[in-house]
Amino acid sequence: MTAHHEARHSAHVQEHVHGHGHGHGHQSTDQPDWDAFAPFLERGAEVHTPVYDQATAWLRERFAAGGHSVRRVLDVGSGPGVVTCLLARAFPDAEVVALDGAPALLERARERAARLGLADRVTTLPVEMPEGLDPATLGTADLIWSSRTVHHLGDQRDALRRLAAALRPGGLLAIGEGGLPTRFLSRDAGLGRPGLLSRLDAAQEVAFAEMRAGTPGAVETVEDWPGLLTAAGLTGAASRSFLLDVPAPLDATAREYLRAELVRWREAAADRLDDGDLAALDRLLDPDDEAGIARRPDAFVLTAQTFHVAARGE
Repeated sequence: MTAHHEARHSAHVQEHVHGHGHGHGHQSTDQPDWDAFAPFLERGAEVHTPVYDQATAWLRERFAAGGHSVRRVLDVGSGPGVVTCLLARAFPDAEVVALDGAPALLERARERAARLGLADRVTTLPVEMPEGLDPATLGTADLIWSSRTVHHLGDQRDALRRLAAALRPGGLLAIGEGGLPTRFLSRDAGLGRPGLLSRLDAAQEVAFAEMRAGTPGAVETVEDWPGLLTAAGLTGAASRSFLLDVPAPLDATAREYLRAELVRWREAAADRLDDGDLAALDRLLDPDDEAGIARRPDAFVLTAQTFHVAARGE
């Protein structure tokens, strides 16, 4: 599952498969090659920009209703900074800090901010998670944003408590977790048995459960995110889901994003799908196959991400 944020989930399943966490913050002797993987994270976040724009517009409405100004924003698990820069655009009076455990990704965040003329407002902070998630390390902020990051931390409840402690009075903690699986072809796409994507979903659920179980310090937690935010001492918890609907025909960026996703999905599901489904995935990945993602005219991107928000009392 980020960014990167959508790609954060992709990165974590990849580390589960090849060795992730957006691995950020996890101590590992087999960290991903972030220089190689960063373009995938960037592409994923760029494709999902409409979702982040909708989510930040919702947050702006919440701040306006409460009469609270936004002077400092933390993007926890920022990856290469695509969403960090979107947050800077959404909150033009704020300092925005990209926090991540991968120096190579923070360097890319700084480069992106400079290209976009945001270097005076976007800074970076290397943070190991969950150890560094406290006000002494983070400082305080009016908005703390973390998309598809908390589920990579063993004790999710404790992570939310730590983040909540870094909020200023009236500030918001926004957590992007959950949503709908990505759809990009019809149920019967002319590749083997119909329903390939549903079987991929099931395989990825198993891989995700194994990742959670293998996360250092993993604590079983019911994923009631509004309830978890309330338990962290915050108030007014609410959730909203935002749709990403990119119709066919797709441009080159969206096709490259889908192809990279399919590579990941095939690796994660290699031991869980039958030969027919694996052959169908190989055809989808073949750039010379008319039925492949690179060439077929009917491919689309349809998904949704859910955000959960709560406030610290004045």
